[in-house]
Amino acid sequence: MGFFSKLKEGLKKTRDSVVGSIDAMLQTFTVIDDNLFEELEELLVMGDVGMETANKICGEVRIRVREKGISKPAKIMDEIAEVSAELLSENNAMQLNTKPSVILVIGVNGVGKTTSIGKIANYYIKQGKKVTMAAADTFRAAAIDQLRIWADRSGADIVAQGEGSDPAAVVFDAISSAKAKGSDIIIIDTAGRLHNKKHLMDELAKIRRVIDRELPDADKEALLVLDATTGQNAINQAAEFAKATGITGIVLTKLDGTAKGGVVLAIKDTLGISVKFVGVGEQIDDLQPFDPVEFSKALFVKDER
Repeated sequence: MGFFSKLKEGLKKTRDSVVGSIDAMLQTFTVIDDNLFEELEELLVMGDVGMETANKICGEVRIRVREKGISKPAKIMDEIAEVSAELLSENNAMQLNTKPSVILVIGVNGVGKTTSIGKIANYYIKQGKKVTMAAADTFRAAAIDQLRIWADRSGADIVAQGEGSDPAAVVFDAISSAKAKGSDIIIIDTAGRLHNKKHLMDELAKIRRVIDRELPDADKEALLVLDATTGQNAINQAAEFAKATGITGIVLTKLDGTAKGGVVLAIKDTLGISVKFVGVGEQIDDLQPFDPVEFSKALFVKDER
């Protein structure tokens, strides 16, 4: 199954819930009027698109309906898909042009952070890149063990120390190892506790200082892993992390397990942070770079065309 098919299948719950409701609503209208747009906005909000973003989408669709002379309500779905793709179409590509480049991965425990690291490593290794993982979530032995498993599965190198080690020291060792072995990409796992935000953010800042000191000219991506099933809570998490540390992109996991896929639009529109990877399954290749056109097509267009 190609990734578009997986994405389409993974978004089925959202499509059935959100798009099914919109489709049913459109069929009750014979003309396009203010009442139609009010109901459309309400349905988008219910689909975790968010009030502000739903209002923006409806406003842009109104303009296009007027400019194109669209009179049939059923034709609006294609416009929603186009507007959504454009809303999402900016800074989706990873910037990893130096050798080595660094991917710092952030996220609370339970969102699929360590699994995402393994899948991202697998993606780049399949492209012929040499990847080194840094097990800098040293607060949990399970996190280190899990990362070792993913390193074995993907074929990545891993640098780890024992539980309770200094995370910044692990990062330093990983950078040294990556330089010695000629790695293309260093992927750094970090602690995911939010109950003590100051301590966590201080730790992230310390790790960043080590990276900047040892690799001042390297391309660096800071990816926040979010669980799509949490809907609007994912936006709240992203906002908290964005305030405390720089984030260059989002990894959105578990899209296949939720009807809240519309949160992708809210994240980009509300926070201005682009989605870089999406996960739609449990297999090692079920996390792939985000394509806004494919995503919007899989979400809003019933049949491939």
